[in-house]
Amino acid sequence: MYKEGGESIHEALVGFIAGCIGTAVVSIPQYYFFKRWGMLGVLEWHENQCLIAMILKNDPNRLIREGLMLHFLNGGLAALFYALLISWLDVLRALDTGILGILYGVLLWILTLAPIHKPITGVSITKHPLGYKPSILSLIMHLIYGVIVAYVVSLWLG
Repeated sequence: MYKEGGESIHEALVGFIAGCIGTAVVSIPQYYFFKRWGMLGVLEWHENQCLIAMILKNDPNRLIREGLMLHFLNGGLAALFYALLISWLDVLRALDTGILGILYGVLLWILTLAPIHKPITGVSITKHPLGYKPSILSLIMHLIYGVIVAYVVSLWLG
């Protein structure tokens, strides 16, 4: 189905805002684990911190705020694509919102974290110095994020 440009921009904006909300919610428990395990223990934060360090050509340990800003930007962009997919593919609207959110969270984890974490950070998620705990935390946070995004988008876009 073809959408007019203004409608797609509205849906993209709704998605971006939903992603920032979801990112804010999951950042609260992530902060607890950051205090417990350090940056290495929160995979998304570590990844974003290393990415921003590459972009700015600076020491990652000096870029915690910038890494968190990138974390929110990535969360917003991921949900922007979710909102556009939901609006473009009517078949998805027939599925339960919670199930869609869980599926999207798993998909994001598989596509955006599992294959790129080691190349960006130098740390393998399968042979992580802290064991399996950071990967489990990351997957749970992606599931929560996905459900929040799905519900916020469904509230605004119907």
